[in-house]
Amino acid sequence: MNVFGVDIGGSGIKGAPVDLERGDLTEPRHKVLTPQPATPDGVAGCVVEVVRNFGWTGPVGVTFPGVVTGSTIRTAANVDKGWIGVDAGRMLGERLGGLPVTVLNDADAAGIAEMTFGAGRGRKGTVILLTLGTGIGSAVFVDGKLLPNTELGHLELKGHDAEKRASSKAREDEGLSWEHWATRRLQKYLAHVEMLFSPELFIIGGGVSRKADRFLPLIEGIRAEIVPAELQNNAGIVGAAMAAKERVAGG
Repeated sequence: MNVFGVDIGGSGIKGAPVDLERGDLTEPRHKVLTPQPATPDGVAGCVVEVVRNFGWTGPVGVTFPGVVTGSTIRTAANVDKGWIGVDAGRMLGERLGGLPVTVLNDADAAGIAEMTFGAGRGRKGTVILLTLGTGIGSAVFVDGKLLPNTELGHLELKGHDAEKRASSKAREDEGLSWEHWATRRLQKYLAHVEMLFSPELFIIGGGVSRKADRFLPLIEGIRAEIVPAELQNNAGIVGAAMAAKERVAGG
């Protein structure tokens, strides 16, 4: 079964049909820039553009960078605050002409994909996926079961939201070297998360995972194993499609 996945990020919105047997895209993804400000209307227009680029007419899974309960948005750290309280599933479904739409947290989607098809496959105990991008998303699994909407990027680090100091965007915006970012920012953040949750495995996702060799070998003092996401920046798309399939299967 193929299902369409869309990943809404702070800088880009991308999507493609997904082969759920293989956990991979069936066609190269289509990406558009996230509108600024990232209002519900503006983002919805981009989601429609991405889906219609493929002529898709079936179920659609959509990730969102914030807390999602049911299909209602509860927080919006890196997009417009006008999202808060919006039933995104219903709104996007209407904009897509009545297609069934499933919405979930972006890092949770990436985590679901990595635990099924990627670096977390078959792993027990506590596994934490962290997506390092515009912000920091998190997905926490215990023996393969997801604890949704953890939002560990908003833990306090040096008096700030951790994502303001340790995200990929923070490295780029401040012009930090890979070494400085890895050893003084990311390492301290991982140590803080490890102190709270004692995971067996950290999976590092987001676009920066493509350059894992530039920073992961520099990190020291973390007891947990640290590995890059295998699905890299496609994990959110795959996880969104998986969630849409599960909803359709469950009626």
